[in-house]
Amino acid sequence: MAIIITDECINCGACEPECPNNAIYEAGAEWAISDGTTVKGDYTLEGGDSTDAEAKHQPISDEVYYIVPDKCTECIGFHEEPQCAAVCPVDCCVPDPDREESDEKLLARKDRLHL
Repeated sequence: MAIIITDECINCGACEPECPNNAIYEAGAEWAISDGTTVKGDYTLEGGDSTDAEAKHQPISDEVYYIVPDKCTECIGFHEEPQCAAVCPVDCCVPDPDREESDEKLLARKDRLHL
């Protein structure tokens, strides 16, 4: 599963620099697949929609830090555990129960983001 940040987030920002995929953004910030990755050109999102890797997308949250599910790999292939959850002082980085994903799928996403 991808990780989500709950509304209990205190916006401390500890999680953002820990993400190896640059999947974590400050509340209200636009995001792009190319941010912190080596992806260029067209990229197919998990839902099947295609986007330019450098295209800016609307923020997922205007209230708290958020994680872009299409960029989250739960740190599989980088670390033993999700680094955002490891550093979060209020334990608000939790698995998304609506997005269960296998280790194989997460590793494939890592490979797509880091060519």
